[in-house]
Amino acid sequence: MATTDAAALGTTPPTASVFSGLGAPLVMLLLLVMIVLPLPPLALDVLFTFNIALAIVVLLAAVYAARPLEFAVFPTVLLIATLLRLGLNVASTRVVLLEGHSGTGAAGNVIESFGEFVVGGSYAVGLVLFTILVVINFVVVTKGAGRISEVTARFTLDAMPGKQMAIDADLNAGLISQDEALRRREEVGQEADFYGAMDGASKFVRGDAVAGILILFINILGGFAIGTLQHDLSAAQAAENYVLLTIGDGLVAQIPSMLLSTAAAIVVTRMSGTSDMGQEVTSQLTDNPRILYVTAAVIGLIGLVPGMPNLIFLPIAAIIGVVGYLRSQPSPEPEVQVAVEEAETKPAESLDLSWDDVAQVDEIGLEVGYRLISLVDKNQGGDLLSRIKGVRKKLSQELGFLINSVHIRDNLDLGPNNYRISLHDVIAGEAEVFPGRELAINPGQVYGQLEGVATKDPTFGLDAVWIDASQRDEAQTMGYTVVDSSTVIATHLSQILKNQAHQLIGQDGVQQLLDKLGRQSPKLVENLVPGVMSLGEITRVIHNLLEEGIPVRDMRTIAETLADQGNKGQEVDVLTARVRVALGPSIFQTVNGTSQEMPVMVLDPKLEQILLGAVQGAGGAVEPNLLDAIIQQVLQGSSQLEAEGSNPVLLVATNIRLFLSRLLRGRMSNFYILAYEEIPPNKSIRVVATIGGAPGGGQGAQAPEPSQAA
Repeated sequence: MATTDAAALGTTPPTASVFSGLGAPLVMLLLLVMIVLPLPPLALDVLFTFNIALAIVVLLAAVYAARPLEFAVFPTVLLIATLLRLGLNVASTRVVLLEGHSGTGAAGNVIESFGEFVVGGSYAVGLVLFTILVVINFVVVTKGAGRISEVTARFTLDAMPGKQMAIDADLNAGLISQDEALRRREEVGQEADFYGAMDGASKFVRGDAVAGILILFINILGGFAIGTLQHDLSAAQAAENYVLLTIGDGLVAQIPSMLLSTAAAIVVTRMSGTSDMGQEVTSQLTDNPRILYVTAAVIGLIGLVPGMPNLIFLPIAAIIGVVGYLRSQPSPEPEVQVAVEEAETKPAESLDLSWDDVAQVDEIGLEVGYRLISLVDKNQGGDLLSRIKGVRKKLSQELGFLINSVHIRDNLDLGPNNYRISLHDVIAGEAEVFPGRELAINPGQVYGQLEGVATKDPTFGLDAVWIDASQRDEAQTMGYTVVDSSTVIATHLSQILKNQAHQLIGQDGVQQLLDKLGRQSPKLVENLVPGVMSLGEITRVIHNLLEEGIPVRDMRTIAETLADQGNKGQEVDVLTARVRVALGPSIFQTVNGTSQEMPVMVLDPKLEQILLGAVQGAGGAVEPNLLDAIIQQVLQGSSQLEAEGSNPVLLVATNIRLFLSRLLRGRMSNFYILAYEEIPPNKSIRVVATIGGAPGGGQGAQAPEPSQAA
């Protein structure tokens, strides 16, 4: 009979599923047993040893975690370990007070060893040693870790909006997928929960230190009284038995307590990185040989002073100097091969020119300076190529047609940190980035100033600062949106391609759209081209739509509208207006999302009549002063809509929509001019501002019927 491996099916064997989660419940049950039932000395030895081992395991887990969230269960472990230690204190106190008169071995070998061997059998030395440990644990480690936990928790919560904005920016730029964005958002929430829990867990450690002090004095006074009054021991004998046992008990508890306090301090002071704390400390302390040389010189000079232990100082200085020398030697770096375009060599005897010698124009080009080659080269850890691929995929899905490949090449004529984006060999944007540094962008409201190189975000023109990578968390805490150099370039490219989408598709691309539609609706495409319209006319309609930010995903609606209206001999601009009306629901959703109500700006009726007369040739030309006033009021109304979190929308009559679109296009980003007919009947509008008149305040005004728009 065939057997099936449970692991192969991705399931957990029944026995493993039963016992895998019993660790914490068993510890809590053991805690109740220790408090209620008297334990024999052997059980105390085992439990105290386990307590010390648990503290060491927790400390090493904190040291070797590359980032705090890798040890997210630490606050819970800290609570359980603290309660376990306090339960042991209760159990050992019972044994010490009940059996302490019989000798120093009454509470087990572990307590006896710490009371006699560690402190030399002197309770005076034990008291001093215990006091020093408590001061170190309570005043230094616990107090500092508690303060750091409190501040980090507050700053982490303050930085959450900035981190969420950075995730949304990467998602909108196509640099990450929806699943990756969800994972990052979940990680941000987990980070806030973790540091909030650490803030509370630090109070456990502080309370544990206070409890250790109180338990020590209670045991000493209680044991001395019980030994002298109940068991007729002399004062010296009672002090020797009970005080040594109490000090041994306190030391056994304080050592793991200090280990856990140190682990808590390490966790809250750690920065997220790719290596554990040991590697980071070693590299950051010894990577600069100058530090080691100066240290060796100082130690050597001290060793040369008469009366100093020369045999100790001088060898140590020599060792430090040798380490500095070894660190100063250049480490062999692996050879990196960068792919470089090489022109095809022509045979020497081939002197005639051909069409192959005529260079083709790049539809989308990206030129980089020589210092930015590392961003493109995968062998050097560059991820710009994958990010650009993500941008192309996202824009292709949004706009409805395939964005062609981006031709990337190095250009020695550019500055070493400069890049240039071109469309059809025409420069569309250029800027400077700094690999290894990060750009902190001011989204509009931040809580502090950053040290760095002030600049402007090349995509949206926002104030920004180039900072060191180590300042990332600080900048996010202040509310900055922090991105790396590859993200800056990819976001800039994405915005340029989106704004200039009409330049990225020609007749070949439109034919591809029609061929794709023809596989589903062959009769529609057959009747449209070339019977009703030519391919060139359809391409101009597609260009008009893309130029005003209207996607062409719904190619069926576009083709059906053109097939219905194209045989009436209308101009391309008129056909575009008809297509826009047919795409009204899609346009409304693109501009306003899923909301039922759209905040808009409208024109004063008198101004609308003036513009209508000018467009139809009945009212003469529009005065330049009037056009300037219209532009200024539209900019003010757009700022008001953007402050509400909405895209600026100007709602006008159909006959003047194209005129105003050409007048205002390019003066602001994400600005839309819609006709009344383009608003679906089941949607509503809210007038925020009236251009050329008093501000409007209509709430929930229904979209007018097409007859009213004229």
